[in-house]
Amino acid sequence: MNIVITGASKGIGKALAEQYAAGGHTLFLCSRGETGLYSAMESLLRQFPQATIKGRPADVSDRASAEEFVSWVLESAVPDILINNAGNFIPGSIYNEAEGVLEQMMLSNLYSAYHVTRAFLPAMMEKRSGYIFNMCSIASIKAYSNGGAYSISKHALLGFSRNLREELKPYNIKVSAVMPGAAYTASWEGAGVDPARLMEAADIAVMIEAASRLSPQACVEDIIMRPQLGDL
Repeated sequence: MNIVITGASKGIGKALAEQYAAGGHTLFLCSRGETGLYSAMESLLRQFPQATIKGRPADVSDRASAEEFVSWVLESAVPDILINNAGNFIPGSIYNEAEGVLEQMMLSNLYSAYHVTRAFLPAMMEKRSGYIFNMCSIASIKAYSNGGAYSISKHALLGFSRNLREELKPYNIKVSAVMPGAAYTASWEGAGVDPARLMEAADIAVMIEAASRLSPQACVEDIIMRPQLGDL
């Protein structure tokens, strides 16, 4: 299968790439950082020589960059699975966060998925198959302190996912909203939180890959995951 993963150089994105590479699939990866992306690709190729790994640096929060990445992928294949994982987190509260944070969060966490998906859809709709996973967050369904604009953007991404699912049903394209709680990635390093208190990035990757293997007539609409002891 042809698997597209945005934000694939680290964290959950890299765990997803590892999960699908282990199955010998063809991966199309992107991330903003060229060095991190190529390092991740080299690691994947060493671990999973049976997989085909392709990558291109892209900042998918920028519409032009997102569309260039999609055009590059479509030169080779139409995605069987698209995972909109790219995103960013800036902590703060609505009443005191810096000017422009909401716009930045919407670009990173909503518009990226919106523009990448819209660019792929004509080919996927013509093929009449595919699966789209949007990396939302527990913040999509639960307000929390210091969430601010990030939580707003993730609420919006969940709304986008649900509307998209309804629109694409006639085309046999599935859409899942993935809402993980805290998972241990590089962003938690130095935070003083015991990694054992958090999920592993691979936990989310395993769940997404399992959902993508269900029969064509089955769709996991929402994937909600939290650490076993609950949210932090």
